[in-house]
Parts: sequence; C-alpha cells; structure tokens
Amino acid sequence: MEKPTSRWRHRLPRTPGRWAAVVAALAVLVGAGTWTATADDSVPSVHRQDRMMKMNGVSVDTSYFTSGGNQRRPAVLIGHGFGGSKNDVRAQAEKLAADGYAVMTWSARGFGRTTGEITLNAPDGEVKDVSGLIDWLADRPEVELDAKGDPRVGVTGASYGGAVSLLAAGYDKRVDAIAPVISYWNLADALFPDGVFKKLWAGIFVNTGGGCEKFQKQLCEMYERVAVSGKPDAAARELLTERSPEAVADRIDVPALILQGQSDSLFPLGQADAMAKAVKANGAPVSVDWISGGHDGGDDEGDRIQGRVGDWFDRYLKKDESADTGPGFRVTRTGGVDSTDGAALKRGASSAAYPGLASGGRKITLTGAGQQPATGGGRDAGATGGQNAPSDGLTQTFRNPAGANPPSISAVPGIGGGLSQLSSLGVGLSLDFPGQYARFESAPLDSAVHVTGSPTVTVNVKADQGDAVLFGKVYDVSPDGKQQVLPSQLVSPYRITPAEQGKPVELTLPAIDHEVDAGHRLRLVLSATDLAYASPAEPATYTVALDGPLTVPTAPAVKTAAATLPWWTWGLPAAAVVIAAALLLTARRRTATPAPDPALAGVPLQITGLSKKYARSTDRYAVRDLGFRVEKGQVLGLLGPNGAGKTTTLRMLMGLITPDAGEIRVFGHAIRPGAPVLSRVGSFVEGAGFLPHLSGRSNLELYWQATGRPAEDAHIDEALEIAGLGDALARAVRTYSQGMRQRLAIAQAMLGMPDLLILDEPTNGLDPPQIREMRDVMIRYAAGGRTVIVSSHLLSEVEQSCTHLVVMDRGQLVQAGPVAEITGSGDMLLVTTGAEVAEPLVDKVAALPGIGSATRVDDGYGLLVRLDGATAAQLVADLVRLDVPVTGVGPHRRLEDAFLTLISQGSA
Repeated sequence: MEKPTSRWRHRLPRTPGRWAAVVAALAVLVGAGTWTATADDSVPSVHRQDRMMKMNGVSVDTSYFTSGGNQRRPAVLIGHGFGGSKNDVRAQAEKLAADGYAVMTWSARGFGRTTGEITLNAPDGEVKDVSGLIDWLADRPEVELDAKGDPRVGVTGASYGGAVSLLAAGYDKRVDAIAPVISYWNLADALFPDGVFKKLWAGIFVNTGGGCEKFQKQLCEMYERVAVSGKPDAAARELLTERSPEAVADRIDVPALILQGQSDSLFPLGQADAMAKAVKANGAPVSVDWISGGHDGGDDEGDRIQGRVGDWFDRYLKKDESADTGPGFRVTRTGGVDSTDGAALKRGASSAAYPGLASGGRKITLTGAGQQPATGGGRDAGATGGQNAPSDGLTQTFRNPAGANPPSISAVPGIGGGLSQLSSLGVGLSLDFPGQYARFESAPLDSAVHVTGSPTVTVNVKADQGDAVLFGKVYDVSPDGKQQVLPSQLVSPYRITPAEQGKPVELTLPAIDHEVDAGHRLRLVLSATDLAYASPAEPATYTVALDGPLTVPTAPAVKTAAATLPWWTWGLPAAAVVIAAALLLTARRRTATPAPDPALAGVPLQITGLSKKYARSTDRYAVRDLGFRVEKGQVLGLLGPNGAGKTTTLRMLMGLITPDAGEIRVFGHAIRPGAPVLSRVGSFVEGAGFLPHLSGRSNLELYWQATGRPAEDAHIDEALEIAGLGDALARAVRTYSQGMRQRLAIAQAMLGMPDLLILDEPTNGLDPPQIREMRDVMIRYAAGGRTVIVSSHLLSEVEQSCTHLVVMDRGQLVQAGPVAEITGSGDMLLVTTGAEVAEPLVDKVAALPGIGSATRVDDGYGLLVRLDGATAAQLVADLVRLDVPVTGVGPHRRLEDAFLTLISQGSA
C-alpha cells in the first residue's frame, strides 16, 4: 500500500457509464517478458516477470509475481496510488506471492512506463485495462479458475488503486474480493464537498499527475474552469461522479475490507462510510478499519494492514475457513507517548459490526457565553467573532473578508506530517481569525466522552448577499480555555444557498475518533474561510443562530482493547508493589517552571547536570551529568559516536522530551515543553516536508502562515539570502536536487531569524560541493551574532565550519572548547606561509632531519609538518634556511585524530 511519506501519489478515480460485454483477447503481448528471481527471507523464492501489454490502445507496464511451481492458486491485482507506479507496491506483491498467490501489478495510464492520458479510472480507460489484466490471468496455467475465462481474483490498492478495486468489482463480475485502502467513493464529493471547491488538494492532484496536459482533455478543461471560478458547476460534478465507484454502487457485491485513514482531509471517513453501506446493502460481507494515518500523513500501519488484507484474501479467495478476517469494525486509537522515542502509542478498539457515523448520539448543550464583539483589530486569533451579538451569544454575526484572506487554517497537506494523529495528546495546529467566525461552547463535561463518528448541529444561517460558505469544526478545549485541539485537523465545508437561508439546516461535522476528557469543553466554530478551500472573493456578512444542541456519536459498542501487560506483572505482584513504592519515594515532580536567570539573559545556551536514563532501565543513561555553555556568534559542533547521546540531548534542548535531572537554559529561561523562549530557537531535524508542486518561496510562506505569527516577523528574504537558493525559489520543489531541498529546509528553520539554530546532520545525502555550500550557510548565519549548534559525523566539515566543539561518549562530556584548543596538541605543526609552497620545496622539508612528514594544506599556503625527533625551533630554523616565507607556526592536529584519541581515552 502507499505510504503517507509519498502521499502525493494518492489519487483520483473515474466513473463509468455503461460499457458492452467484456471484450476478449485484450492482452496482446508486446515482446517477450523478463523473468527475475527476487530475494526473500522466506521460502519459496518469488519470481517476477515484467511485460509491456498492448490493450485498449495503450501500452501497459506490468509485473507478474509467482512462487512454488505451476499448481493452481488465486490471483491478486494490486493498484498503486496517484502519481506513482507499479514499483510502489512491489514489496506487497512479493509477500502475497510468497504466501501462495499469483500477483499482478501494473502502472496506470499516464504513470511509469504506461502510455495514454490520465482518465481518472474511466470505465473505458483504466477500469477496462483491469479487465484486460484479468483476461490475461485467466489464461495462466497456475491461476485457479472459477469457470473458463474466470480466474479467482481479488483486487487491492491504496487511494487511486483502491478506487480501481471498487470500480473493477462493479464492472467485472469475475472479481471475487476487494480491499480498498484510503480511497474514495465519490470523487466529486471528495473534491467538491457540499459544492465547495477543495482547491489545495485539487491543485496537488493535477500537479502530481504531471500537469493538466497529462489528463484527458475534458478533465483538464473541467479543472481549469473550476479553479478559475472557485465554484464547481453541475457538469464538473457529473464528470467526476460518473467515474466514481458510487456510479456502480448497486453492482459491488463482493466481500470488501474497507481501510480508511483518520488523518485524511482528502478522502475522509465519510467516504468509507458510504462504501460500507452500499456493499452491505448488496448482501456482501463488509469489514471497516479506521487506520491511524492517511493522505495527511501519520502512521500508515503498513505491516498490520498488509497482514489483514492477506487474511481477508485467504478467507475469500483461498476459501480458508480458519482465516481470521478480524472484527466488523476496528479503529486505531492513540493513547499516550512512548518515552523512548516520543512516538504515539496505539491500541485497537473494535465492535462486531460497523456502527456507522451516528451511533449512540449524546446531546450536548452549547451557548455563546463569553462572546465579545469583534472590534476589527488588536485581538488574538482564537477569540470569538460575533459582531453585535446578543448577550446570550446564540446568534452571532461575522464577516467573510474581501478575497477570503487571511484564511483560517485546519489541515495543511504536507505540513506537520502525522500531527493530526497526536490530537488526542493535546497537540495540534489550527488558526481562526477574529471577526471571521462564530463560536459556541459547551459547559465543562462532567464525564469523559469518546466521540466516534460525525457530530451534528442545527443552525439558521443568513448572508447579506449570495451563498453563505462556512467551514465547521469542533475543538476540544482544555479546562483553563487556553488550549484548543482540532481532532485530526479536520473541517467540513458547507454551501448554504439563499433558498436554504433563514431556515433550520443540519450541519454534519467531520467524522473523528477522539476522547474528550472530563472537565474539557467542546467548542463549535463556523468560519467564513479555510486555507484548503475556495471561499467567495466578495466580502459578505453572515449571521448564524444556534438552533439546538450539538449531537456527538459515541458508538457504545466499540470497546478499546486492554493494554497488554508483561508476564512478570502477574507472576511477581510483590515486586510490582515494591517498584511502585520506590517510584513514589524517588519521583521528582516539576510543578513550576523556574524563574528566568537575568545573569544568563545574553547566553544562548547553558546546560547544567543534564541526565536522562533509558526507558525501563535503572543503570543505563542516554545522557549523564552533561554540562556546557554556548556563547553568541559560535558555531558549535556536537560530536560523538553512535549512541553517545547527541540526539537525546538535542531533543531535550528542543523541549521534546524531559530530562530526569539537570537544567537547560536558553537565554536564561528554563526549557520545558512549549516554553515561550523556544520561539527563539529554530531547528532542522530529520528533514522537512514540502509541497512538491509549489515553489520554494511559496512553501516557506505557507509554513510561516501556519504558525500564525505576523508575516513581517518571518524575515523570509533574509533567510533566503543566507541559504543562497537564488532563482530556484521560483521553481517547484519537485525539481530541486537533494542539496537544494536541504538548503530550503535550513531556510525554513531560519524563518523568524531565531537567535539559536539547531541542525541535526544537515549534510546527510549531500555530495562534496553541496556540503561546502552548507558549510557556508552555517558560517553566514552565525556571522550576524546568532548561534548555531550542529550535530554531524563529518569531522572534516565540522573542523572547517565550527568554532567550538562538544565531544560526547556514552552520554557523558569528554571535552568541550574551541576547535583549535581540541585539535592543537600532539606532534603535528601547522606552518603558514606568505606564498604558495611548491611541491619540490615540500619534498625538501619532508627530508629534513627529525621530520616525519610534510604535506601542503589545501590552498597551498602552508604546510602540515609531523615532527619525528626535531623541535619546533629546529624546524623554523631549517625553514628560514630554505627561504620558506614563514608567517606563523603552531601546533595542529586533525580533528579526526583528536576525536579518536578522546573517545579511546573515554572508553579506557
């Protein structure tokens, strides 16, 4: 299945009208196939046969995977995501082949080596190609048949490939089982929900497909028409609907495992809900699985999902009655954070049957309490809209600004990858602008509520002109009201026409699975704008009146699995009591942040007595008693072998994990998660996600806008000048080299010109010229009086770019100080000269008595001389005798030598 890290490859479907009976002999082979044996850790070995097949006027690039001789077996077709190719699903194909299936993958029209225009899964295009592949499988001697020309076959795939699995089941009765993953039911509903244009995702689709010219002409014309007008018309809806699985809803009657992403603003859970209801109505077995990730990123749960797809096909293709197909409904829930790596911990919840999106509705009263009219300026984002609102706040008035700018922010594809899955932990990204929305809130909840499905609310909406376009979302608000979290970063759009205005209208809010703790409140926000959608450009005034409670579905039949406990918690209860008592006695609680230290206000970083133990370990430390200080203008290199504690130190520095002991102060302020002083820290850790179809500059502007900070504080031009990207800023990021992407990521970390910049392995994947460019970037940044901390394993680069070093080993400080101080010992001397040293002269110096070796420095203006018995004074005298224009002599040792010496001493 397609991973969220390549989520730009998830794509659109197409719907069919009618087509005649299946045409035989579609697969005409072009040339001989190529057989390749693929390595696998298990037996039997898997063989791959690559072929170009001519069918339906195009050449389709295919791969066929088998293992274990010619015995009959079921077949599986695996489709890829939009923008990808057959290569993306090769690993899954090899696994299924090793498990006893004949597996075929192919590149869809317009992708990989397959020719033709992209028709978005048209019935006479990509869908007909699938039937041609089934024809080919029917002639294979190793493929099991249900009847002549009818192979036993299942179809699976992610996103675009998931849609073609549904369409194939609707158009070709030979399909026996399907497993669509994070796919769509109606593409028009996905891209034009309630008549509102999902402009950001639509643009990503078109650009990921290679541009409008790669699509069928009528699709390109439709997109350009809607993109210009900002409003989908009836013809656009009809074109996408006829190419969607919904067009053949009454024909999809095979066992369907439907896997949909919770972190998905492209194809949200409502699309899977419609799939499940339609297939179940046709009498076929259905199971629904809400996975953690989705098109917006997060954990795709690849191994679990592929395992479940395999079990599904075992049951319905191999007819293995013992195969466990899992519960009728399963949802992955986040429940805490792994202390070792900061990853979200996940547990499954399930029920025997799929509950839908409205099961167990609980009514929660909302009010407008605390509302204040918007004054038009000077208020923080997050305060309510509501101009001239009555005292009870149940009727609120707000504005759609001219040009729909600035827009509210909910989901931003490509930014914060997977942030949405952490919403249950109080982490999120959202932004609403004063005067541009209405807000209604519940009282603090007297008990926790687990929302599973789509909340609904009835409102009465009026606009002073034309349609009212609104965006609804429900926040989880902390007891003190200072923190609001948008579950899964999802929002629902609504277009309310003049005919619907002034009447009660039920709004269906995003489908989510989210726990709201007791004491928290629910906050309903109806905004006039959203970054991902097109809003009317004309300014307008909207009035919204609440007309009933918020109904939240709780799906009471869905039960969360109990956490698995280690065996010894049952076998050694007495030991558990002792351990618990010890923890209670030794735990240190940080209930308050220490006051700032005025004496350190000008010091970028001071670390004192820092310690962090490995999880579940009483004696192993990741970092132990670490202490050092960094001053303004320094470029500090953090060095150490693997496992030295460098990354743990950086994560504590950035407030991502909490130390067990010690203190970190940045400009005098103690570091805690979310500490305000962290706004003065920029970081580049493990790469950055960019929207590939946007330019470098647009990516940075979008990122900064998502932070909610004023545009003038970004200093984009200054950061870009330091990064040195030049004319490349106007180009799409997908055209960037790895080095350019790295520099753009550094520029992103520099936005706001933070006083302290942290770079973790910034030269990974770069070639030598790119590494030199990155070195210059760091030096230029620090030249303005700012401070840079860089962790790197390239010692030669650290030596040339850093002014100071901190060397760590086994979690402890080995040495800290200026580079010259650390390298300046031993028997190596650096001789600098006023003129370039010729090679013959180097040979003469190397031949002097007591000299072990002599080599020129890189620029030729100096020598590195290793003493072997001679003294420094003797060397100088001999150099003067040889007429060498000496300008300086001092001790020198390569950083690599110094580093290895320090580490070996530390290990002794």
